[in-house]
Parts: sequence; structure tokens; C-alpha cells
Amino acid sequence: MWTDTLYELIAQASTDLPPDVTDALRSALAAETPGSNAAQAFGTILENIALAKRNRLPLCQDTGTLLFEVWAPPALRPGPFRAAALEAIARTTADGVLRRNSVDSLTGENVPCNSGPGHPVIHWHEHETDEVRIALMLKGGGCENVGIQYSLPDKELGAGRDLAGVRRCLLDAVHRAQGKGCAPGILGVAIGGDRATGYVASKEQFLRRIGERSPHPELAALEEQVLAEANTLGIGPMGYGGKTTLLDVFITALNRVPASYFVSVSYMCWAFRRRTVVATVGGEALAWE
Repeated sequence: MWTDTLYELIAQASTDLPPDVTDALRSALAAETPGSNAAQAFGTILENIALAKRNRLPLCQDTGTLLFEVWAPPALRPGPFRAAALEAIARTTADGVLRRNSVDSLTGENVPCNSGPGHPVIHWHEHETDEVRIALMLKGGGCENVGIQYSLPDKELGAGRDLAGVRRCLLDAVHRAQGKGCAPGILGVAIGGDRATGYVASKEQFLRRIGERSPHPELAALEEQVLAEANTLGIGPMGYGGKTTLLDVFITALNRVPASYFVSVSYMCWAFRRRTVVATVGGEALAWE
């Protein structure tokens, strides 16, 4: 049963953009000048979203890295879950819901089963409730390529070890990305941690919904400030110019050691693909989000 549930989770994530993202893209279109390059780009994006959902086909040719976040009781073990996930990935790839996106880094060959070392990514969290909650994100390579990590202080940016310095980093990251990350994008940001945990935490921010602010007032204010300022840069959808360069900014903070102050920035493209299922330990789907 787990294989069937995970198959459906992957299929929904790959072909049906979440409503909060679609609504944000529609709002962005409404803000642009009719007939402008930006308006045409948003029109094409929204047409693509509708076609993908109607035909149950991938929203993007780059179906990305599969990142699972799993919250499970002790009764469900990681090994059997991973085996079911690998089978579901192989099936969805054979059915065209995913592409063969897992490449052997030594041979350069696309692996037929679409999995291998490092693919998929599964983060396991044990909890005490009886239900299992699984969030899946699909992260394409274009947006992954423009992620960046800063070590503060940064003399070139004039960025110190404070939130003003973090702001400079985030606006620099957006400027560097331009349209290469398939704008309009979403920033997931982690302040602190080490180089590895910072990136993990930055990607976890993509589980938030568009418009969902940080519970920390100072971070919530920074999210809103960077979002507003980034949207004055004129980069726009796919780099064609326009009023919407980012759809949102999500920031968290981790503890750090005194010698380090990292700002880890993950970038998500407009194809912000994520889905969540709540299931029984046996794999029966109870609710979809």
C-alpha cells in the first residue's frame, strides 16, 4: 500500500501546482502591464500549469531531486519506507510522471530506475502520534544552481554579522540569480548553523505556504522587506523584466559557533512543487494537502 500512496504523492507533486502558488502567480500577472513581456511570460506559465494538471503531465521537463520529509511513529521503519519510495519512483518514471533525472556522476548516464546514491533525499523525523506525515518537494536543477552560501562578514558586500548584513546577502543572491533560476522565485534562508545544516534548514523553509511569515517578529519583518525590495529590481519572470521577481521569502535561524556566521540561501523556481499526505502506518492515505 505504501508504494501506491507514494506513487500518488509523487504524481500530484509533479503535475499539480499547489493553490497558494498558482494564486500568487495569478496575482503577479494582474500586476503587470497587459501585453508586456512579463505579462506574456506569466500567461505562458499559467497555461503550462493548467495543461500539466489537465493532462497529468510534469509541470517542468526537469522533474528534479525528490526531497521527502517524513514524520513517523517508531512502528514505521526507514528501510521499508525507502524501498517503497524507490519502487514508486521507478513506476512514476516509467509512466512519464517523472523523467530519468538521476545521473551517475562517474559515467554521466541517466539511471533507468531514477534513483541511486543521494537520490532520493529522505529526512526522517520520529514522533509519537500514530499517523505518518510525508511532505515531498521536487527541486529542479536550474533553481538549485543559483543557491548560494555566504560567510559573514563579507567586505565586498559590506555585510556584517547582523540582519542588515543578511539583507545585503539576500538581495545579492537575487541579483546574481537573475532569470537563471526560472523566476519568479522563492528564497529559503537559514542564518547560522554550519555549511551542511544551513542548507538543510534553508530547504525546509519551502514547506511553508506563500504568505506564511516567520514566528519571530524580526525575521518576519526581514522577509517582508527583502520581498518588497527584490521586486523593485526589475528582473521579473524568467528575467524578462517586470514587477514580480520573488513570490516570497522564508527565513529561519540556527545556533552557530562563534567563529562562523553563515547565510545559506536556497532558491526555488516558480514551479514550486510540493505535496503532503497524512497516512496510516500501513500506508493508507488519510488526507492530502
